[in-house]
Amino acid sequence: MSTNTNLRILVAGGGIAGNAVALQLVRAGIATTVVERATAPRPGGQAVDLRGPSREVAERMGLMDGVRKHQLHEKGMVQVDADGRTIYEMPMEMFEGNGAIAEVEISRGDLNGVLLTELAGVAGELDYRYGDWIESLDQDGSGVTVGFASGLSERYDLVIGADGVHSGTRKLAFGPEEQFTTYLGGYMSFYTIPTPEAAVQDWMAMHVIPRASVGVRSDADPATSKAILTFRIDADPALRRDTTAQQQLIRDMLAPAGWCAPEILARLDEATDFYFDELVRVDMPALSAGRITLLGDAGYCGSPLTGMGTAMALVGAYLLAGEIAATPGDIDGALVRYEAAVNPFLEKAKTLPGGGLKMMIPTSKVGLKVMVQFGKLMMSRAFRPIMTKMLDTTEDYVLPSY
Repeated sequence: MSTNTNLRILVAGGGIAGNAVALQLVRAGIATTVVERATAPRPGGQAVDLRGPSREVAERMGLMDGVRKHQLHEKGMVQVDADGRTIYEMPMEMFEGNGAIAEVEISRGDLNGVLLTELAGVAGELDYRYGDWIESLDQDGSGVTVGFASGLSERYDLVIGADGVHSGTRKLAFGPEEQFTTYLGGYMSFYTIPTPEAAVQDWMAMHVIPRASVGVRSDADPATSKAILTFRIDADPALRRDTTAQQQLIRDMLAPAGWCAPEILARLDEATDFYFDELVRVDMPALSAGRITLLGDAGYCGSPLTGMGTAMALVGAYLLAGEIAATPGDIDGALVRYEAAVNPFLEKAKTLPGGGLKMMIPTSKVGLKVMVQFGKLMMSRAFRPIMTKMLDTTEDYVLPSY
């Protein structure tokens, strides 16, 4: 792409969505500023996948060589009992690659690193600032005056909020978070641990107990893994930003779990990448308000339960940058087309597989037995076509070309 305009665009958020849209904008000759609240790139993180439209976007953006250098090689997902014995397996190849594990898996931090490497090498006007964020937005018909935490005040033709599910940009431009989020019945936590002895090598292993699940997923380094913890409980506002309360909840919920739970709990206090958040869905009546628009989780989070967060970030970034570059003199029209193009994909990508937490995590031992039997049934050859159709939610989406 080569547009060479006088546009100035601000991207709030240096995650996958923000860096992907910045890369395409700079490639189009558009002056782009990125502000990221963190003081440095965040390494590691949960594994994410590229499949269907998101893999096609990665290929069109020239990311796949970098992705393959950091690609995780997992065999699939395995359900285990409290003693680590296999209940059933879901190999990567099952369901035509649309199951829990895809052919292309990479850690979130490594994928972001691939994007940052591309950004560092692209010719164009890029201003990348760590340790800063938006504190005020004052817009008129032709642009937005932005006040930053650093004290700077600058003018942009467009502001893109790609600053996550708890987006400050969205709050400033659209209103309080509670207006746009729906609680999905639980919380998730991730953090790095030394690989437990009982972990299933090269597989993402999951163990479910009433109201909670415990998962262990391999890192690129076989010495470490990610603990993946999910809890089905009522919403508790007191948990937000209270790490001590979050970790106590984890201890209480996993105390009877067995399997790898004791080793996971033993590493809780020392985890340097501890993540804990409520599972919510973000639905906006419109993605844009004048010259401010939303991208990725800030505008359309489906929660980690969908497994489609990275896909929505990459596809949304590709569409938004493509529409802006197509008509740089008509930002308003580009935003209308962006929303029209991304919404059909979002309707499919936000679908919760299997009915969400109610099916994934029962609340009783009887419900757990039913879930196990249902899982075995769905893995059977007779039911695979049904499951394949259920999981194949976005494969028929036609990605526009720019």
